[in-house]
Amino acid sequence: MVDTSVKKIDSTQSPQGQMGQKYLASGKSVSMRLWEDEQPGEAKPLTQREYETVGYVIKGRAELHIEGQMVLLEPGSSWVVPKGASHTYKILETFSAVEATSPPAQVQGRDE
Repeated sequence: MVDTSVKKIDSTQSPQGQMGQKYLASGKSVSMRLWEDEQPGEAKPLTQREYETVGYVIKGRAELHIEGQMVLLEPGSSWVVPKGASHTYKILETFSAVEATSPPAQVQGRDE
């Protein structure tokens, strides 16, 4: 049986979420999103999510504040935010990153 679930997603045509994220490829168990040219400013509101996130920094710098720790994210850095962890991001320099979430963040409005 041929697998017909293979998809190619062009990020220039990807839908954009309310927080500025672009939704990329998504499967049943994992999805990807792109944060592109996020601008420096105040820290994002503290939040907890019902999904696990792993990310990779393409450019820029940001601080990830998670459960009392601060992690500096720079180009080439990758990170994990466990499901339910209290966290926030503070963008220090124009920032672009790719994240994968499991289960998919955009299903049933989990990330809005």
